[in-house]
Amino acid sequence: MGPAPAESLRHQVLAALAQHRIATTSQLRRMLRPDGTRQLLSRVLQKLRSTGLVDFTVLPDAGRSRTHAWYLTQEGARLTGDLPVLRGRSPYPITSTTAASLKTPHTLAAVRAHLAFAEDARRLGHEHGPWDWTPEVSHSIGEGERVVADALMYYTVAEHQQRRKLRAFVEVDRSTMSAERLAVKLIEYARLFQYEAQPVGRRKPAATGPAWLRWYPVFPRVLFVLTGASRTRLENRMSDLQAMVAHHPLVAAFAGEVRLAAAVLEDLEQHGPTQPVWVPLTGGKLRPWTEL
Repeated sequence: MGPAPAESLRHQVLAALAQHRIATTSQLRRMLRPDGTRQLLSRVLQKLRSTGLVDFTVLPDAGRSRTHAWYLTQEGARLTGDLPVLRGRSPYPITSTTAASLKTPHTLAAVRAHLAFAEDARRLGHEHGPWDWTPEVSHSIGEGERVVADALMYYTVAEHQQRRKLRAFVEVDRSTMSAERLAVKLIEYARLFQYEAQPVGRRKPAATGPAWLRWYPVFPRVLFVLTGASRTRLENRMSDLQAMVAHHPLVAAFAGEVRLAAAVLEDLEQHGPTQPVWVPLTGGKLRPWTEL
């Protein structure tokens, strides 16, 4: 479900860049005006740049066409703090060319994943828009440590006059870290699943239940989206994730309660996330993410 056309496109662009950190002109068009033209978005972006609210970095290896990745300036980031769609969210803007160049590849891959879900939802009549994808969601797992999800996704399946609300932590992996480090992320989520915060000033913690219940009625699914390597290498990384589920006691117990899966980003873009392109980390045949 996209944003209401009546809303100011200028404000939507600012909010989208505050929410998603960096996006190309094409990504912003697909996100905010899927039926609009690239020229429409370009005019808005150039106007925002002329007023000092956004800037861009040029993507390397973009061929003959200069692809711009847009981000907020410090002034743009300051203004977006008052936008209603971002109220209550902690901004982590990228406000310099140096920061943008460092974060661009991973951030754009995350936006690609979001757009795969958003365009699938639009086609199916489900609900998942620009503000239903929150990057870099962080939760304590005790002992001063935190698990940081690349994104938290909200998605509503609307079919047969019924609505089913789904949530997922999304990990976008560009094959830049070792497979072992990627699999360790499962341990962090398993620790979050069982972590109970201890009330301050009490010798024994009260029986309040897991800390995640403060934010979620059901623990979100954990979805790994892989890209940046050959098909064989990506399949090996999925096998390593499955091995962690099979052999680590804490993760095995976690997998018995929470749905875990992995897929290749290019498959999501080509076929759609609701097609059977997801490998369940507990084993079994490929499935849609909504039917794990």
